[in-house]
Amino acid sequence: MRLLSFILVFAVFIAPAAAQRTIGFAAQVADGDGLIVAVSEPVSLDGPKALMSEAAGAQLERAVAASLFTGAVGETASFLMGGEIGEVHLVAVPAGDMARRDWADFGGRAGLIAKTSKAPRLSVLVSGASPGDAAAAAEGAILGAYSFDKYKSETPELVEGTLTFIVSQPGPARAQFEGEARIRAEAVNWARDMQSEPGNALYPEEFVRRARAAFRGVGGVTISVLNERDMARLGMNALLAVGRGSVRPPRLLIIRYNGGADGDAPMVFAGKGITFDTGGVSLKPNSGMWKMKYDMTGAAAVTGAVLSLAKSRAPVNVVAVAAMAENMPDGAAQRPGDVWRAMSGTTVEIMSTDAEGRLVLADAVWHAQEAFDPSLLVDVATLTGSVGRALGDEYAGLFVRDDAIGARLKAAGEATGEDLWRLPLHPNHDVQIESLVADIKNADAGAPGASTAAAFIGSFIKPETPWAHLDIAGVAWREEPTATQPIGGSGFGVRLLDRLAREGAN
Repeated sequence: MRLLSFILVFAVFIAPAAAQRTIGFAAQVADGDGLIVAVSEPVSLDGPKALMSEAAGAQLERAVAASLFTGAVGETASFLMGGEIGEVHLVAVPAGDMARRDWADFGGRAGLIAKTSKAPRLSVLVSGASPGDAAAAAEGAILGAYSFDKYKSETPELVEGTLTFIVSQPGPARAQFEGEARIRAEAVNWARDMQSEPGNALYPEEFVRRARAAFRGVGGVTISVLNERDMARLGMNALLAVGRGSVRPPRLLIIRYNGGADGDAPMVFAGKGITFDTGGVSLKPNSGMWKMKYDMTGAAAVTGAVLSLAKSRAPVNVVAVAAMAENMPDGAAQRPGDVWRAMSGTTVEIMSTDAEGRLVLADAVWHAQEAFDPSLLVDVATLTGSVGRALGDEYAGLFVRDDAIGARLKAAGEATGEDLWRLPLHPNHDVQIESLVADIKNADAGAPGASTAAAFIGSFIKPETPWAHLDIAGVAWREEPTATQPIGGSGFGVRLLDRLAREGAN
């Protein structure tokens, strides 16, 4: 007989796209639930068989044996059993001890199964999972079930029901999920929503409005916004130059969360926020230009990370600086050959108006240093196509001058599944951005693009400022899904920065 239990079950909505299915935790499987089971090679069905009659267990064994399911990591198989058990879904996971990112991947696959299943109630067997592991799996379920359906006239009908993770300590698992993991997953999905919005719907002023709405009622947060007059007064001519060609004016959004000790220097995350990038006068080809709505991913990531930290009341001081502009080619737009004086006083010759992200970040990172004297400054940007050609969609590019900072960021990436690969910052890259008519130029067609772009931003970093640059152009938009990242906007960077800040507070 299957045991009936609703011990410590709670409900929270999984995501706007799958709001009918709720997540819970319990110590035992409730009668009538379909099952999602984590298995590894060699495949053992002892867990689900213990919950069904001998005849049903034998039926399941025969069905699995007749299928193509091998237990290779990431593989899934679904069996409609009928009768007492209904549905059984197998998800293959690594054998032995699993890292938190493995549990999140398992949860992501479980969440996608739950989204398409017709069973009103599903129990997820996570044998041996700690409370933290179970919370990570539930976080993964939210991420894996995400889709951006806002503009579709018709969407698949979703079953109202529950997704319950069966764990030996449901209370602590629930507390970890509710207090941190769920909030972080929702922040990632907020960033994905921003990435996915078309350029006619999301522009600098609208991004600011939505960020304010997301933080409404969150304690310890102050938000300030610099408009064109404010930026002109401060000498932010590099950022202003990028927005000259658009009827949508640029903005610098600053979100500060004080959850740590008074007086402690904050960690600052600066994000590139180009809400649409035509390339400006250096116009991009039409092929793929539609995707340039995602060029504000850095801004979405840094805003989402601070949203996660603030809503979960993390004991940290952090600041998000989002440099927002739209890069368009009208008669007022900047031209190749123009020279601008940035806020730092450095003069910049424009070689390509399509190398605009580094311009908005130049003023953003300088202002961040002047205003906050950060304990660590990390800028995040979909900056160069060359980083994607070098690293594909498996890694974001990491550029640092300090090995210890690089190690901290790589560890945060490995823990969250948002992997980084360190790329070079060589003194010759500084030479390659020297200009004949100004202090520096914003591009050099014959130089390694990702490294010279990093060197450009680095020229606006004070020697005493701990700094890292993340080029996420290859990982911010998925052409192929992963367990926790569907096709489209990935929300890359939110989990990584959240982890980095929390680790820095320990």
